[in-house]
Amino acid sequence: MEKIKVDNWQELPFQERVAEAFSELRQLKQQGDTRAFGNLLIAILPEVRSYMTKRFNTALGKGMLPKGKYKIDDFIDQLFLEAFEHFDEVTNKWDLNPWLFKKADMLLDEVIEEEEFDEVFFENIDTYSKLEWKSMEEKFSTDGDGDYVMLEELDDISYHGRDYLLKNIFLDEDKKDLMAKLDRQQERDTIAKHIDLVLYHMSEKMQSIYQLYAEQRFGIREIAGIKNISVEEVQQLLNKAKEHLESSLYYRFLTDNV
Repeated sequence: MEKIKVDNWQELPFQERVAEAFSELRQLKQQGDTRAFGNLLIAILPEVRSYMTKRFNTALGKGMLPKGKYKIDDFIDQLFLEAFEHFDEVTNKWDLNPWLFKKADMLLDEVIEEEEFDEVFFENIDTYSKLEWKSMEEKFSTDGDGDYVMLEELDDISYHGRDYLLKNIFLDEDKKDLMAKLDRQQERDTIAKHIDLVLYHMSEKMQSIYQLYAEQRFGIREIAGIKNISVEEVQQLLNKAKEHLESSLYYRFLTDNV
C-alpha cells in the first residue's frame, strides 16, 4: 500500500493535509482496513474535532443538549463510522475536507435543539460598561452551578493558536484605523475570548457559519454545501455576525464606557 510521501506532512495547512490523505483513505476503505483507516483519520481530524467540540459545548451551555447524556467522543466515534461507511461519496480529494465537516454537522444537528437568537444581548450592546463585559465573560465560562461548561474548549490545544484576524470581522476597508488601534491596545487572547463571548449569544447557526468562515477558512459556497442552505442565507448570516462582532469590539474597547 502506498503511503503519504509528502515532506513535513503534519506541518501542511489543514485543508492540504486532508487532501493529501484522500488517496490512502480510499485505498484503506477498499481494503476494508478499518483500523488503519481510523488511525489516518485521527491524524487529519483535529480541526474537525475542535469545531465539533465548540458546537457541542455551546449547545450544552445553552441547554440545547441535556447534561450528562452525551459526550463529545460519542460524536467523534460516530463520525469515524460514518466516514468509513460512506467514504465512497467523496470523489475528489478537495471535497474531503468540507465533506467531513458536513458529516460532523449532520451528527450534531440530529440531537441539538434549535434556540432563538439572543435579541436582548445585541439590542443593548452599545450600553454595556466594561465591568458588565467582564462579568458576562466570567459568567460565560461558568454555568449556574459553577461548573466550567466551556472548559474542554478553553483547554483545547488549538484555542490559544486560533487566528482571529480582525479583517475577518470589520467589513469596510475604511475601518483599518480601528483594526490597528485594537491590535495596539489589546492582546490577541483578550480579543479571542471577547469574540467567543459574543458568538455564544448568536444563534447556533450564525455562530457555526462564522466559525467555518473565520477559523476553518471555508468559502461561502462551501459553507452553503456544508450547512445545506443557500449561498444568500450564508452571506446574510455571515454579514450579520460580522456586524455584531464589529459593534461589540467598538463599544467595549474603543469607547469611554466604564
